[in-house]
Amino acid sequence: MAVTGSASGIGAAVVAALRADGHQVIGVDLRDAAVCADLSTADGRRAAVAGVLGLVDELDGLVVCAGLGPHVPDPRQIIEVNYRGAVEVLDGLFRVLRGAAVAVSSSASTMVKWADNPISRGEEAAALADAGEYAGHLAYSWSKNALTVAVRQRVAEWGAAGVRLNTVAPGAVDTPLLRAGLESRFGDAIRSYQAPIPRRGRPEEIASLIRYLLGPDAGYIHGAQFLIDGGSDALMRPTEF
Repeated sequence: MAVTGSASGIGAAVVAALRADGHQVIGVDLRDAAVCADLSTADGRRAAVAGVLGLVDELDGLVVCAGLGPHVPDPRQIIEVNYRGAVEVLDGLFRVLRGAAVAVSSSASTMVKWADNPISRGEEAAALADAGEYAGHLAYSWSKNALTVAVRQRVAEWGAAGVRLNTVAPGAVDTPLLRAGLESRFGDAIRSYQAPIPRRGRPEEIASLIRYLLGPDAGYIHGAQFLIDGGSDALMRPTEF
């Protein structure tokens, strides 16, 4: 197994859950990982793929979890890591996958339609320039929407190869990424929002769903997105699913 974003938050919880099941796990992160690489750059993404391929000939599972939040000063980095970093690692390791893969998207992926997503037209740089103070939030939603679409666009090729690919879409989860957001200028907005289940998710809860999707009991689940958000999406969009 390989997990990006393995050093903290959801990624660390996934690593712990998989190792508890007896799997050998290759972690990929900026630091404190078997493979250290920066997924915000093309060279870093190539290094991440090469690093994993240098350690194994086959993978029975892959989780792309590395991500940045809306509070990051450069919104372009959010798109590079959350979208391009995830997709290029998925594609780069596809040929050695023999089991299943899960991409960690977000409930924010539902906040924009693909037809309205500037990433779909390669126009995200211009759109961010016009976004002002909302650039970080928009970059986050666009990146996670684009990641979910990329997963769904790959179902034919991956299914034919016998490799399942799905996304999980967490809401507010108590991670270092969320805590950094709470300390930013977006903190009050994050604190004021309450899911129908009135608490934040735990990384272990997201890891449990990912563990299931990687396993044999999920053998006919492919190309799906699973919201795990305490009911937030249903509250905001009760008729859209």
